[in-house]
Amino acid sequence: MHPDELAALRTPEGEAALTAATQALAAPTGGDPLAAASALRTAGVSAPLAAAALTQATLRARATGKFGPAAGRMFFTRAGLEQATRAVVADRRAARLRAAGVHTLADLGCGLGADTLAAARAGIRVYAVEADPGTAALAAANAQAAGLADLVSVTCADATTVEVTGYDAVFCDPARRSGTGRRTFDPDSYSPSWNFVRALTERVPRTVVKAAPGIDHALIPPGAEAEWVSVDRDVVEAAFWCGPLAAVPRRATLLRTGRPATAMVGDGAEPVSVGPVRRYLYDPDGAVVRSHLVAAFAATVDGTLADESIAYVYADTHVDTPYGRCLEITDVLPFSLKRLRTLLRERGVTRLEILKRGSALDPAQLRRDLRLRTVAGAGEPASLVLTRVAGAPTVLLAHPVQPIHR
Repeated sequence: MHPDELAALRTPEGEAALTAATQALAAPTGGDPLAAASALRTAGVSAPLAAAALTQATLRARATGKFGPAAGRMFFTRAGLEQATRAVVADRRAARLRAAGVHTLADLGCGLGADTLAAARAGIRVYAVEADPGTAALAAANAQAAGLADLVSVTCADATTVEVTGYDAVFCDPARRSGTGRRTFDPDSYSPSWNFVRALTERVPRTVVKAAPGIDHALIPPGAEAEWVSVDRDVVEAAFWCGPLAAVPRRATLLRTGRPATAMVGDGAEPVSVGPVRRYLYDPDGAVVRSHLVAAFAATVDGTLADESIAYVYADTHVDTPYGRCLEITDVLPFSLKRLRTLLRERGVTRLEILKRGSALDPAQLRRDLRLRTVAGAGEPASLVLTRVAGAPTVLLAHPVQPIHR
């Protein structure tokens, strides 16, 4: 967003345009951008202001999943919203920093300010730095809209030029997009670069770094706690807690709507036990898998792996666990499309969930090839697991086991 657009949206006329845009998008024709734009023109909103208001109203609606009702007061860009930390994750991080005695924080690469706002809500004074002028202006506007401007200072600057040694801690969330907006998976192409991040963890002992969930474990700073976080089974980020902030080598944190947070910890090097397929299959949460804590999880359910390279855990008993889904296996067979069709027909299966790990098969193509008869409300649901057992392609037919304690 251009700074002039932000300034226009923050005037009384702009606020009225945002209200009108929100109402237009909520109307029965809200899915039609032309109809929404026409509604704003009918209300007397100029074309440039209407376009800016409709863009913000659309982004605010999309941001509700990350920020809840607070999204209705914030300003966004599409790329900024995609990289912004979910409020539940940022709030938990801020609480941990405050509990560690952090009172002042430098937020390098603050983006739209999600983590800055969370830290300020926790009572931490934040010096936020953002290289892009337009994004820095949005972060400052979001702090003001949240009533936190007295705890937040936003500066437009290159993070690599900022002096940060005078703060209790540093948080760094490198931008993972190129100048054209394309997502980059090369840490050396991050902004600031991974070389800067690595040096930062050596300069400032209490540093927290946010990274993409798929980051290579070889990039974990020495001595840091590497944490992977999932929200409702969706792995959303990795975070490296450095220096005195590190509590354990590895942590998988699971956040669930309406439930207390849970965490599994370990060193990521627990020995793996391999055995046969057993009655129950556990599908560990992605945060457990990413943190290399599958073996630690298996020990909690007295389970084993059927293939040491595949993160499915097998056990003889069902144990309630927040760290993975449990399926009861009814059939085990080598992959054969003809045999699988026959088995599903015999079982009366018409609704099928397809899971896979260690299989090259395309679930969408397999679903088409199976030619299941879909009858609304009829037939048995089932889970089909495509995997390997002792190196051999294997199919498991199973049914989800409902937790005893929800």
